[in-house]
Amino acid sequence: MNPAPIAVALDAPNLETAARWATLVTPHVSTVKVGLELYLRYGPDVVASVRGASGVQVFLDLKLHDIPATVAGAAHAVAHLKPAYLTVHAGGGPAMIRAAVEAAPQTKIAAVTVLTSLSDDDLTGLGLAGPASDAVRRLSALAVEAGAHALVCSPMEAAAVRAEVGPDVTLITPGVRPRGSAAQDQARVATPEEALAAGADLLVIGRPITAAPDPGAAAAGIAAALRRTSAARS
Repeated sequence: MNPAPIAVALDAPNLETAARWATLVTPHVSTVKVGLELYLRYGPDVVASVRGASGVQVFLDLKLHDIPATVAGAAHAVAHLKPAYLTVHAGGGPAMIRAAVEAAPQTKIAAVTVLTSLSDDDLTGLGLAGPASDAVRRLSALAVEAGAHALVCSPMEAAAVRAEVGPDVTLITPGVRPRGSAAQDQARVATPEEALAAGADLLVIGRPITAAPDPGAAAAGIAAALRRTSAARS
């Protein structure tokens, strides 16, 4: 049975908890995600700890955003960890994205378009031309032209982004919440089934799995629901 196309966000308070969560969910999901807080606290050791012996894909979500030379140096510095994905901000521009791609050739550089915590009103307040769906499409086209292999967008924009960039770019969608889960700090959300139907390839899910009494069972339940949905459509 293939693991589900889910990246579990390991936003844990310590390395031991992150490694335990990873062990519990890796039979059911394809990927675990290490974010900025965990990486800054424990450094490269966290990648080996959550990968364990399973060989699960690691999504290194550092959202690099700086001048091209600095981002190239940072991407090169983590390339030896062999993350499947490394995030940069699409807003850093094409030269920065291209620098990351060239510095980590064995890793898929994923360009973050518009954070899922931002609403249309937030974009207006920042002075960015919206609505969010238009901003996401513009940034997606720019990032792919610069060599990005993957894009991070909300499920609400996945269909439009897929139409914009074609079938060969990996779409990663945070802001995924199983039905009945609280949106929490996400402004643009969808259920896992809705996200896949919209064209997402990898669903980022954190607290609905890691805050559950049994994270392994929660991951297994979401994975099973996705398989049922896929079977019903085929």
